[in-house]
Amino acid sequence: HQKIIAPGFIDAHAHGDPLRTPNFENFLRMGVTSICLGQDGSSVTVAELPDWLAKIDSLHPGVNIIPFIGHGTIRRESGIGYQEQPSDSLINVMNSLLDQALDQGCYGLSTGLEYTPGTYASAEELIALAKTVGQKERLIMSHIRNEDDNAVQASLEELIALADYCAVHASHLKVVYGKGEKRAEEILDLLFAKARPHSVTADLYPYTASYTGIGIVFPAWAKPPADYEQVKQKRRTELGDFLRKKIQQRNGPEATLFGTARYAGLTLADLEKAQGRPYEEILMDIGPAGASGAYFIMDTPLQERLLQHPKVVLGSDGSPTMRHPRGYGSFAKAIETYVVQDSLLALEAAIHKMSGLTAQTLGLSDRGTLAPGEKADILIFDPMAIKASATYAEPHQFAQGFEQVLVNGEFAIRDGKTDSLRHGQCLRSVP
Repeated sequence: HQKIIAPGFIDAHAHGDPLRTPNFENFLRMGVTSICLGQDGSSVTVAELPDWLAKIDSLHPGVNIIPFIGHGTIRRESGIGYQEQPSDSLINVMNSLLDQALDQGCYGLSTGLEYTPGTYASAEELIALAKTVGQKERLIMSHIRNEDDNAVQASLEELIALADYCAVHASHLKVVYGKGEKRAEEILDLLFAKARPHSVTADLYPYTASYTGIGIVFPAWAKPPADYEQVKQKRRTELGDFLRKKIQQRNGPEATLFGTARYAGLTLADLEKAQGRPYEEILMDIGPAGASGAYFIMDTPLQERLLQHPKVVLGSDGSPTMRHPRGYGSFAKAIETYVVQDSLLALEAAIHKMSGLTAQTLGLSDRGTLAPGEKADILIFDPMAIKASATYAEPHQFAQGFEQVLVNGEFAIRDGKTDSLRHGQCLRSVP
């Protein structure tokens, strides 16, 4: 078999704590040499940022860290919190926090508009922030407001509108309950058919289950700033009805697989059977902040068509600790499934989606390609030997086949063995 030499992969959307688990071997083992952190509107605060960046520098993580500042984080830090109509002066405070974070090297702003407090942001607020991001030539990376089939277009339009002011990027692109390639074409047309003043890009992960807190199935009125215990007492019947319908809409209780303690590895249907009571009662007891899980809500033909588009890159949305195979398998799975088994992508195209295209999207000028003067993040592998071993039942299995992985010119994996030293850096975007 021929060996391939490729640039190290860049994960457009990752999670994890470089101070707690600095090795990030899950990423290295799937060929990833740089990861974007601070996603979905949540990051360290601007006050903590200088210290956090310095600590990462001194720790030398296993992979390079590409930091983003979270919109939800600066919304809290500015004193806006859960307000729906913040005053201009508070928006100015938030903007000056954003400005500081970008000056300290963050590659852009991440939003989590499906989560609190991001969900309270108006178009005006987002435009004000987008102007600041645009002035610094950075990027807004967005977990859009709603990924459901009936709301995804409006949510993407809200993001695309910001491309008048700065580059925008849709995180973990998907259509929840959407079906088929035709639906994918509609989404791709919406995103990419028309040229915008700034670039529009997206990433996705190669799995058909998402992973997030169980709060995703609860109504906004049961989540902060509401007092959940009071909601449960006063609106119990209404809450039960909402949860029952929501789970039915999301492919039933079999399609929710818990990933956190007490229930890890069990579906909502398993719990219903074991406890002999309706799943909405079980969910009410768990509460919107009580668990996380995987949700089998996506359509394979639709997601695969999205991935083929030349402006869509790969991201894992995974971490070393999350109970979902994407944190250990995504980049290996893309080669094993889409290149080798299904011929959905040519090897060069797949590698470009995992390296050069992502570097371009992020504005990383010295990584992502093999060229003189580039940083030496390099992989050597046999594509036929690549295997994603992680499964939903056993999500923490390292990918196989990336025999040589160099980070900043040093071997992180040599002949299949990890080096005891870490060679990653905290990258900073310079204006």
